[in-house]
Amino acid sequence: MIFGRSERGKPPVEPVTLKILVAGGFGVGKTTLVGAVSEIRPLRTEELLTEAGRPVDDTSGVEGKRTTTVAMDFGRITLREDLVLYLFGTPGQERFWFMWDELSEGALGAVVLADTRRLQDCFAAVDYFERRAIPFVVAVNCFEGAARYPADDVRQALDLDPDVPLLLCDARDRESVKEVLIGVVQHAMAFQAERRQAVTT
Repeated sequence: MIFGRSERGKPPVEPVTLKILVAGGFGVGKTTLVGAVSEIRPLRTEELLTEAGRPVDDTSGVEGKRTTTVAMDFGRITLREDLVLYLFGTPGQERFWFMWDELSEGALGAVVLADTRRLQDCFAAVDYFERRAIPFVVAVNCFEGAARYPADDVRQALDLDPDVPLLLCDARDRESVKEVLIGVVQHAMAFQAERRQAVTT
């Protein structure tokens, strides 16, 4: 279905819109992930890396990176005719973290994208969502040439709670990213249901 149109004889469906954050360390693939699934041309706020930023932008492990997100990435994907996700990619460097509070306002849940070459870079995102009780999944971006580790080892290294889903994905692949986003929605809905049940009991 396309907005404003429906099958003949059926009333148009008003879709539910949900906000999902995509977070993680510098150079982990957040912009790539949003671009891989967005059905609109993604809004990007990328700037070239400069010599002035070299002392604060750690490019070890991502030496080929030439740009960085300075505000956010934005994309949209329709999962079903009645369900649309708005994706907001957060900036990865510490000096832009002040924007996270505004971006996370009203979010249903989040994806924390992880790179096993720089696993420590996603600690801040995991901590951020845990402290604010925002449901999240960890998606390990399986880069070409990067070492593969068992999911349990990654979970232990990140000290994740048992109920936090950990998924493997390829941030360049649309179907792989869609599976991650479906996982976020399912986890967030289960998380909210548990909280409602805890309040009523």
